[in-house]
Amino acid sequence: MSALRARCPDCRTLTAVAIGPEYQCHACGREFGAGLVRVPRAWGDGGESMAAAAHMSLPWPEAAVVDEETLDAQTAAIARGLPERPLVLGGCCCAHIGAARELARRHGRLAVVWIDAHGDLNTPASSPSGNAWGMPLRMLIDHGDVDPKDVTLLGARSLDPPERAFIAATGIRQELGDLQDNVYVALDLDVCEPPELDVFMPEPGGLSAGEIEQLLASFPLPVGAGFTGLLPSGRNEVALARFARALGL
Repeated sequence: MSALRARCPDCRTLTAVAIGPEYQCHACGREFGAGLVRVPRAWGDGGESMAAAAHMSLPWPEAAVVDEETLDAQTAAIARGLPERPLVLGGCCCAHIGAARELARRHGRLAVVWIDAHGDLNTPASSPSGNAWGMPLRMLIDHGDVDPKDVTLLGARSLDPPERAFIAATGIRQELGDLQDNVYVALDLDVCEPPELDVFMPEPGGLSAGEIEQLLASFPLPVGAGFTGLLPSGRNEVALARFARALGL
């Protein structure tokens, strides 16, 4: 039994504790499949509204709120306090780094399904904007947390030339194939076709909300997942609850 305490979204007490990969509130008995980690930061220019989306209401027990002054500190804090099966809510896609890094450490090998209109594969040298939120997947690969051959990038339709070259050179898949047992799903909701959801960086030509839900339901139960790239809104809260349930969380 874990000593991790979390706030129950039903009765609002701080008695929800991890039991293996699941969560049960000791006050009301409600059971959950994941612990919610809020990451209200966006590492780039003008991302305040995206950061605010991390405070949206979702019906999972709140295990942690990570709001550090640097990205390195954020990554380390997420890893330290990560539930056994996390549901991360950002903020920008940098929120996935600490979760994926710690899950890779725990499981030895991690498959990452990165669902995003953008590649997030830039480096400080190649990035047109210099915003760190365009680099988190590359950070995970370059740090050795995940092998590029264990990465699947889905929905990307706005890629910079260096990102395309990196995909071709490393063998990152852009179609869904067989996945190993330990999967982390990073879902940036700008993959959705505008204006179905309220997202920070909309890109035309995306998936419908129904298609996203069907895609998520086709995955094996992940060891963790995260939602990023959003603006705070009621319809986003409804959609995220559907997406997490489609993942089995």
